[in-house]
Order: sequence, then C-alpha cells, then structure tokens
Amino acid sequence: MRRIGGACATHPLIVLGVWVLAVVLALGLSHKIGATYSDNVNLSGTESATAFNLLTANDPSAGGHVGDVVIESTTADVASQAAAVGEAVANIEKLPDVTSVANPLSSKTPLVSPDGKITIISVHLAVVPSSLGKTWLSQLENADGPLGKAGLTVAYGGQFDQLTNPKASDIKSELVGFLAALVVLLVAFGSLAAAVTPLVGALLAVLVGLGLLGIAAASLTFGTVAPTLATMIGLGVGIDYSVFLITRHRQRVIDGAKPVDAAADAVVTSGKSVLVAATTVSIALVALFASGVSFLGMLGVAAVFGVLSAAAGAITLVPAFLGLLGSNVDKFKVRRRPVAEAGSESDWWHRYALGVRRRPGTHLVAGLVLLGVIAIPLASMRIGTIDDGANPLSYSSKQAYDLIAKGFGPGANGPFTVVVQLAHGTSFGAAQTLSAKVTKDLAGVRDVARMSPLTPTPNGALLVGQLIPSNSPQQGQTTSLFDQLVGNSMPQALAGSGATGYVTGNIPLNIQFASTLASKLPLLIAVVVACGFVLITMAFRSLVLAVKAALLNLVSICAAYGVVVAVFQWGWGRSVLGVSENVPIESYVPVFMFAIVFGLSMDYEIFLVSRVKEHWDRSGDAKEAVEAGLAAVGRVVASAALIMGSVFVAFVGSTSVEVKMIAVGLAAAVILDAFVVRMVLVPSIMNLLGPLAWWLPKWLDSKLPRIDVDPQIETKPAVTSNAAARP
Repeated sequence: MRRIGGACATHPLIVLGVWVLAVVLALGLSHKIGATYSDNVNLSGTESATAFNLLTANDPSAGGHVGDVVIESTTADVASQAAAVGEAVANIEKLPDVTSVANPLSSKTPLVSPDGKITIISVHLAVVPSSLGKTWLSQLENADGPLGKAGLTVAYGGQFDQLTNPKASDIKSELVGFLAALVVLLVAFGSLAAAVTPLVGALLAVLVGLGLLGIAAASLTFGTVAPTLATMIGLGVGIDYSVFLITRHRQRVIDGAKPVDAAADAVVTSGKSVLVAATTVSIALVALFASGVSFLGMLGVAAVFGVLSAAAGAITLVPAFLGLLGSNVDKFKVRRRPVAEAGSESDWWHRYALGVRRRPGTHLVAGLVLLGVIAIPLASMRIGTIDDGANPLSYSSKQAYDLIAKGFGPGANGPFTVVVQLAHGTSFGAAQTLSAKVTKDLAGVRDVARMSPLTPTPNGALLVGQLIPSNSPQQGQTTSLFDQLVGNSMPQALAGSGATGYVTGNIPLNIQFASTLASKLPLLIAVVVACGFVLITMAFRSLVLAVKAALLNLVSICAAYGVVVAVFQWGWGRSVLGVSENVPIESYVPVFMFAIVFGLSMDYEIFLVSRVKEHWDRSGDAKEAVEAGLAAVGRVVASAALIMGSVFVAFVGSTSVEVKMIAVGLAAAVILDAFVVRMVLVPSIMNLLGPLAWWLPKWLDSKLPRIDVDPQIETKPAVTSNAAARP
C-alpha cells in the first residue's frame, strides 16, 4: 500500500493519463458493444410464472407482453368512430413484433366504458416493449393516426409505459449532487484545491465503472435502474473515500511530513480502511443473490462496479492529485486557517467528545429514543407494486391509467388472467360446464368487480378468462384478492374436476415477486449480518464490537425504513418529489436498501473505530481512546455523511419513483447513521463498556486472520483531545 501511494504521488501525470485512457476505452467499448438493460425477472416455479408459460405455449397470441392504446371520445360515443378504430387496429397489426391486436368494437361484446366514451386496443407483443426503442414508438403513433384525425384522445398504457415514460437521465442529478458536495467540501477543508480533488477523482472512477458495467451488460442481464444505482452509490462512496484520504494526508502535512510522504502515509493508513470498507459494501451487495432472485442480485453486482472503481480511484487518483498539488493542497483558501483532523483542543468536536465521555448514558438513551420515534412508521409498511397512477400527469402512461380507471374502474389497470389447465381427455361438454361454474364462482368472490367467461384456447388444452379486481393494483385489497383466489377460491371451484387453476398477469407476477423476496429476506439479513460480523471481528479483534456494530446497523436501517414509509406511503412531502399519490413500498426497495445501508454503515463504523483502536493500542485507556478517536474523525465523518447524503438526495429528480424511494431511503440512512448511530450511540456504548469493548477470547484471537485496518505511523505529537492534556 505504501508503494502504491508513493508511486502514484511521485508520478501523478502517468496515473492521471492511465485513468483518462481507461475512461475513454471503457465508455467507448461500452457504446460500441451496445449495452442493453432490461427488467427481466425470472420467477420460475411460481404460480403466475407457470400460468404465463402455459398460456404462451398453448395460445401465443394471448400470452407475451401487452400494451394498451386507450381511446376517449369527448363528444359522441366512441362506437361512432368504429371505422377509425378499425383502421388503427389494421395498421398496428402490421408493426414488427406484434403477435395480435384486439379490436374492441368488432366483437359481440364490445369493450366500451358504461358511458360509451372510452375503449382500449390491447396489443400483444412477442418481445419486452423496452427493447423496441423510440423508432417503434414513432411507428405506433403513426399507425394510430386515424384516431387523431377522428378527434379522439389517445394515451398509451400497460407495458407501453416502458416506451413512453421519459428515460432516466442522471446528468442533472449528478450536477446537483456535485454542487452540494462542493459546498460541504469547501466548508470542511477550507480550500478550493482540496475540495475539488475528491470530486474529480470520484467522477473519473465512476465513469470507468459505468463503462465496465456497460461492457458486462452486453452479455449479462441488468435491470434498467442499474446504471443509476451504480452512479449514485459510486459517487457517494468515491467522494467519501477520497475525503478520508485527503484528511489524513493534510494532517500528516500539518505534522511536518513532506507531501509525497504524506500521500503514501494516507494510503497505507486510511487507504486500508477504504479497502476494508469497499469490501464490506461489496459483500453486502453481492449477498443480494441470497434473495433467490437473480434480477436483484444483478442490481447488487451493478452497484459493485461503482464501489470497486471508486475504491481503486481513491487509493490511486487521490495520491496522484495530492502529489501533483504538493504544498498547494490548501491553495485558494476560503477560511483563514484550513484544518485537517485534530483542530484545537477547544473546538466543538473536542468539547462534544468530552461531553459524551462524561454522560454516556444520557446520550445513549437520547439517541435510541430519537431513532425509535423515526422508525415508528415501519410498523405500517406495506410492500406492493408502484403502478402508473403515481406518475406525473404529463406522462402518457398516467393519462392512460386515469382514463382506464375512469371508464372501467380502478381494477381494470391491473387485470388478472385466470388460466385453467384441463385434465387430459376432458370432453367439450365437460369443459363448458366447468367454465360456467368457475366463472360464476369467481365472479362472486369479494373484491372482484367483473369476471369474463372462460373460453378455450385453440388447442382446447386451457380455459382462459379475465378477472377485474375492484381495487387499484397497488392497494392491499388486490394482493389479498390474489391470495384468496390462489389459496381458496380456485381450488374450491375446480374440486373434483381434475383440472388445475392458475392466476397470472403483470400484477400477479409482481405480487409473487414481492412474496418471493419477503420469504428470502431473513436469509439475506443473516448472510449480510454474518459477513459484517466476521469482518469487524477480524479488523478490530473484538466480539463485543462486532455484536454492537451488527445491532446498531439494524437499528439504523429500521429508522431509514421509517422515513421511506412516512414520505411515500403516508405521503409526508411526497408531492414535492413529483409523486402524484401515496404509494406502497416497492417490493425490492427494502431488500436493496438493507444491503446498501448495512454496507455503508460499516464504512463509518470502520473509519471511526479504527481511529479509536489506534489510540487504544497506544494508550491502553479505553475511555480516553474513544474521546480522542471521536474528536479526531468526528468532523470528517460528519462531512462525509453530508456529502454522501447530498449525492443521494440529488437523485430524487429521477423520473423513476423507485429511484426516488431508494434515494430518500439511502440519504436518510446515511445521515441518521453518521450523526446519531456513529456520533452518539457508538461512543456512548464504548464509554460504558470500557475495556470490555475490546474483549476477544485468546483461543479465537489465535485462529482469526488479521486485518490491519489502520496501522499506526509515527508522527509528531499533536493535540487530539482534551484527554491528551490531562494526566
């Protein structure tokens, strides 16, 4: 590590040139290969996935992916425009990848709203709509030309939202995050040169990470939010890692070291903490595969690209910049006396550290009460699916959603497809009798608005019908209805027939996705917590600190969940974020948040406790070590948290409600973890425990591998706490 830091500081232009070349090559190759991202979730073996596969195999025209062309006539009944609708249907049938189109006005039972104003053209596709691109959307709009000429209002819903919703653009979010981070860095470092260095380094590193992710996406399947998550997390941790390195470098310069030597010392000390922290975050993200859903695991892998590139940039680019700046690291000062770690023994952080040492119990109770209050909304968390009703009014998908709800009821935005697999040898008459019975029984189930008659597929192997719930897709009653149909109503209706019943569709698939994640969450928590426990035990040689870290991380996550529920489910301030209605918590958000927050929490734990351990190893006084460590790194941990929180908050400008949710949750988690858990609870508990905090059985100490998180470097004496001046 020392050789790496020294070499980068001694040959900065070579290092910068290599990184710039890496950016050009990675992004260029990614663009040339043509990286693609798709929300393809594999739920093999579930009720809805089995039904979907049966339907596709036995009636391809009824399976696949479905988009809706929603039509409204504001004057006469829409049936009066049957010619225009028929012409549009004929045009759509000629488009590539269209398997079938249903003319809603040509059947014996036209699909028209009770007031006669609204109808829906259902378009079945052979591929995921997001893969078709804007050119196909333009072709669809041209095909619908007769509708516009007839004076009809047209909106695109269903899975067409993948084409019509604006694509997420991270540029504005990145710019806002950068500006906010620059302000915090200027206040923290007091000089423009020191403030800009972490930003430039993190940007170069994340660009390389995004390029590598794009190259990987050519052969692996990543979700559409993967680049956004990699950018968000990569920038956040990249800037933070750089801040810790620069702070240690500047402290060494203040202590009298030469700039190049100080850069090498920073890499060999804080640089090791950075690698351990990045490893912890990466392990937590990869552990998302324990959810049993590869879609989620691959999102974790995507974020790892950002984390690892950020760590690599921190231990190479930062010392290169510091070597290039030399003694000018504090050039362009914005305060009279730029500071690093120590400050003076009368500054606020020293006084605060002394206050925690004197009254640890008071601080502990206050911190726990605060986090407990913030976590209260967690008790009412409802996992569900965010539908197009939460989109801004300007979106075509939102307009289509509102038209469908207006004309056919809220449940029409999330219809269920009922599939009955007939027993081999079932006669035509028996199939008709069974169809009538199942249709009647399901129509009478609570929260069912309508049930269409079950009709046989062309090969006669299946009976298929559409069930419309009474409530919107994201309401809890819709999930309960699915459970009722699968668990009771369908088996009862088919009893004695030898047939097997299924319920499928976009909403049932989403419900089973959420159920799958919920069933795997305990395993995920166990895997992530166990990995963190082992790492902390090896790094700090203490079982007590490992248990403490695991428990406090869980407390921190619960508080972050509480904030997300209050904002999005209860609606406290969600309109400011551009969310048009209260929504449930998207099924994968809590799982993804858990992995990220646990990893980031370990970051701050490592940076704080490593400094405490340094003083503990030197003095042997447990309480003095806590006071000195907190006084030394409290300011930089607080600054780092504000920076990362600013970067996350900037992404609430995303067009995706799920990304907004993750951004708010991560920002809340980082701020609460740094300012309450690490600054209040950790030092309070360690002060109360005293030397017991460092307990580790000797037999275990001899068997555990050693991780030297923050090796000590001989420095000139510097006042780091009030304790240093006392006997």
